[in-house]
Amino acid sequence: MTGLLVAVGGTLLFAAGLAAGRLLARRSAEGGTDLGSPVERATFHTLHTASVAAPPLRAGLTEDAARKAVRRLRPLFGTAALGLTADDRLLAWDGPGRHHEDTVLDRGRQVRDTGRTQTFAVDCRDPDCPVRWGAAAPLTVEQRVLGALVVLGGTESASVVRATREVARWVSVQLELAELDRTRTGLIEAEIRALRAQISPHFIYNSLATIASFVRTDPERARELLLEFADFTRYSFRRHGEFTTLAEELRSIEQFLELVRARFGQRLEVTLQIAPEVLPVAVPFLCLQPLVENAVKHGLEESVERSRITISAQDEGATARIVIEDNGVGMEPDRLRRILRGEGSPSTGIGLSNVDERMRQVYGDDHGLVIETGVGAGMKITARIPKYRPGVHSAPPRTASGRG
Repeated sequence: MTGLLVAVGGTLLFAAGLAAGRLLARRSAEGGTDLGSPVERATFHTLHTASVAAPPLRAGLTEDAARKAVRRLRPLFGTAALGLTADDRLLAWDGPGRHHEDTVLDRGRQVRDTGRTQTFAVDCRDPDCPVRWGAAAPLTVEQRVLGALVVLGGTESASVVRATREVARWVSVQLELAELDRTRTGLIEAEIRALRAQISPHFIYNSLATIASFVRTDPERARELLLEFADFTRYSFRRHGEFTTLAEELRSIEQFLELVRARFGQRLEVTLQIAPEVLPVAVPFLCLQPLVENAVKHGLEESVERSRITISAQDEGATARIVIEDNGVGMEPDRLRRILRGEGSPSTGIGLSNVDERMRQVYGDDHGLVIETGVGAGMKITARIPKYRPGVHSAPPRTASGRG
């Protein structure tokens, strides 16, 4: 759906560029030393103006976003003033004629009620006011009219009406993308909350019980484990950042495994093979720890044998290849497919499906988890993470925990 909207947005932007470009071309046809024809220069100018107006609108239809957008969009029309309305409010106005606010708000309400572009005459007794006419076009998101784009000038113009309609559609696409961004963020936060809910009852209880068992026999060991537990939970339940670094994620995994070793002793053998050059790579927050917990669950908790877990992270040029492998009980491939479709219960692999879905959301379907398993054959999970991806940035590093 996002790709479709982007494509539509590109089409509307191009149409808006042509419509407004023709207006500016007529104004620049008398001369100029720039290369290219007047239409080409005007179109390039239009596209550039739209490109700098887009980022504020991606924050949604707020007063700040509207103020920045109208200031950058008004030159496209070459008219006296430009305004944005929403919810019976004038969010922003650029240009003279602000005393016509009531007229603009009234037209904005009519546009909201009808969903159609309107033109209207403006009665003004001030002989110096350049506003005598206006056009208002709806701003829509998911077939809901949120507000109106209002263009005001001196004389009625069919070209300005067309340009108003097209630019309003382009603004609507930016608002639609902002809504998708908020939806995506909400889904990611919900998925992280689901992971935290899984960690909370199962792991925390066992860890505290293990720490308690050392309080009398080895107080110093209990203190060390309590500090590891505090750092692990602080990281797992932090409230900022969708992404972290591979180094931070691995540090959390080391703390997790230290607590597991305290519980299972010599039954757990862990091998780490980490290339230093991939440590700064940004990864989705809590994307690896659930996979390691899955390996522990199927390698230790469902088996009485000695468990071996190998975690490797290697540099593969544009990507970092991360592999988590265990020699546990494994599972039937059909059961795994059901889990990845989200059909399993929280006790049967919510971490696997959650991480797989988030990897696909962030990097695309080509970067979902690759899982090899079979009954009694253990499990091998491979993730390939692009080193650089637009919009993927790790959160600031954690502050010191205050250990002494």
